Amino acid sequence: MTHIIRSPEERFANLPDYSFAPHYVQIPDSEFGELRMHYLDEGPRDAPIILLLHGQGCWSYIYRKMIPLLVDGGMRVIAPDYIGFGRSDKLSDTEDYSFEKHVAWLTTFFDAMNFRGITAYLFDWGGFFGLRIAAERPEFFERIALSNTQLPTGDSPGAEWFLNWRTEQFALPEFPQGEMVNDGVFHKLSPETIAAFDAPYPDESFKAGPRRFPMILPISPDMDSVPENRAAWEKICRWEKPVLTLFTASFKNSAMGPAKMLDNIPGTRGQDHAMLDEAGFYIVEDQPLDLADRLLKFAGS
Repeated sequence: MTHIIRSPEERFANLPDYSFAPHYVQIPDSEFGELRMHYLDEGPRDAPIILLLHGQGCWSYIYRKMIPLLVDGGMRVIAPDYIGFGRSDKLSDTEDYSFEKHVAWLTTFFDAMNFRGITAYLFDWGGFFGLRIAAERPEFFERIALSNTQLPTGDSPGAEWFLNWRTEQFALPEFPQGEMVNDGVFHKLSPETIAAFDAPYPDESFKAGPRRFPMILPISPDMDSVPENRAAWEKICRWEKPVLTLFTASFKNSAMGPAKMLDNIPGTRGQDHAMLDEAGFYIVEDQPLDLADRLLKFAGS
């Protein structure tokens, strides 16, 4: 039987560079009643909103360095934790997570926040979910910036690499979070920072959400959510609003690069795209200052 579990509050005390107040919204769910989703909300209430969505291995903590810079630049910054991650409620059974449920939970969160015409920064899974939502509810977004992400439609040429990575991760006795981030950065993390990424997960029972992520990514045509994502991609290929790509430089000519989006999304035309050096997959950790600067310019364009 599935249980709703919450990480103890003391797990979030004295995390390095993280003094943000928690905020919560109740997400109605047909199976579990209500789920509590956590989000950070910094900056003036009446300022333009920039939304930050996180990826695998992390939670809103990954934006701790970018948030003050964006607030200083005149933005209201909102960064949620997906259900199963960070300070948000967690479901104890991995089978209770699906791509469609995450899309629905996030869409409900966007409605609860009354988003209209915001700027969104979508990293990794942030793009997997965010691009899908943008196709279905375009009124939420005015501008979209993307890092190391795509809209997964079941035909990824990088599927073999991903399957090998997934097998390696699941073979580990403890599913990594902080170490996963540390393995994917150019500038290695301190032990205290690694521990902060692990803070929401006192033991393996809290990691059903992170464990499930690699299994629900639609990487082959027969997987769930492929038809819905393909329909969304057709709409995104007609997206005229501004779209900016900020990718890790080493991904330029790989399946993880931005080429498909630059070739197909009209909104990417004329934007100040960048491939950032000295960055691993977790570009947010490696280049927070550069990303914040580019996002402020993009949001003001």
